[in-house]
Amino acid sequence: MTSAVRHYPWGSRTVIPELLGETVPAEQPYAELWMGGHPDLPSTLSDGTPLDKAIEERPDALLGPAVHERFGPRLPFLMKVLAADSPLSLQAHPTMAQARAGFAAEEAAGVPKDDPTRTFKDPWHKPELLLALTTFEALCGFRPVEESLHCLAKLQLPELKPTIAALARGGLQAAIPQLLALSGKRRTHLVEVVALRAATFVAAHDPEFINTYRWATTLAEKYPGDPGVVISLMCNHLKLAPGEAVFLPAGNLHAYLSGAGVEVMASSDNVLRGGLTNKHVDLAALIEVLDFSDGKIPVLHPVLGPGGLRYPVPVDDFDLTRCQLDELAGSLTTRGPQVLLCTEGEAVLESTDGEVRLTRGRSAFVPAGAPVTARGPAVLYRATTNLR
Repeated sequence: MTSAVRHYPWGSRTVIPELLGETVPAEQPYAELWMGGHPDLPSTLSDGTPLDKAIEERPDALLGPAVHERFGPRLPFLMKVLAADSPLSLQAHPTMAQARAGFAAEEAAGVPKDDPTRTFKDPWHKPELLLALTTFEALCGFRPVEESLHCLAKLQLPELKPTIAALARGGLQAAIPQLLALSGKRRTHLVEVVALRAATFVAAHDPEFINTYRWATTLAEKYPGDPGVVISLMCNHLKLAPGEAVFLPAGNLHAYLSGAGVEVMASSDNVLRGGLTNKHVDLAALIEVLDFSDGKIPVLHPVLGPGGLRYPVPVDDFDLTRCQLDELAGSLTTRGPQVLLCTEGEAVLESTDGEVRLTRGRSAFVPAGAPVTARGPAVLYRATTNLR
């Protein structure tokens, strides 16, 4: 199938173009390669039919009865290659109940779906998994409150005393809304002094919180006056090696900072931004959706499963496996629908309908239960559902 690219300013001019065999560096940033049936940017099958339309016409045949019954006539997951040369916004995603209620409310209010102030674009949740292809850095969830208090207090800034007091007294539920609600001048001044003081610790090579402080200075340069800079000090800083992954459930506040990865998520476009952005921030909706739990976020390591190394997640919408193929054909048949992406070598797929060759950057859709074998040498990433 043929898939399209999203071009955002934070994207890379090399990673996705190299994967697709295009001119490097590209004239514009390539941020995300989308593979799936999301109606905003569906992949196209070899006969020219958009995947979402094909599924609507033959849901049982393409999804399988169990997936059709569970998720309706839609592919419940979306696969992407994401390449970030600069940070994305701080954001969180709703639960299914929150998404349905928010979507229904905005539909009833008549807010157009393309309105930049619209918050809920569809009635679906959006848990996601990011598997690193390169070294990948991210802010992910809130670090332990005691650690955040120490990180803030170490800067010894009187401007941070209200935030420290709110965090000590009322936890993250008090400190985060207080920062987001600051007036323009106070917010701008706070971010400026935090960035300047953080830079002094980086320059002095003080190892404690050095990555946190380094990123705070970088974020302040890109987003001056943005409260997300201060919030970043209270977030876990995650650095993934290639092959490591992280699962982001509903409510998790996160921001991808740099690197490239394969991303699989529930097929939704519901993003509630909380900072590091020039786009609309719906403060009330964000606070309602945020999970204020604190603690370290575990790095997800794969387990051996059918077809390769599987990254287990606690949701039904998607499942991801890394398949290392050799010259011998192996079965990749699954009960649910599949999207297969080749990132290395050339994969030869064989089914009753014939043979398909996937070179780097090419992907294919396989209907539920369709018998398919694959051989390489190649590396495939397989997204399917997690229904058992």
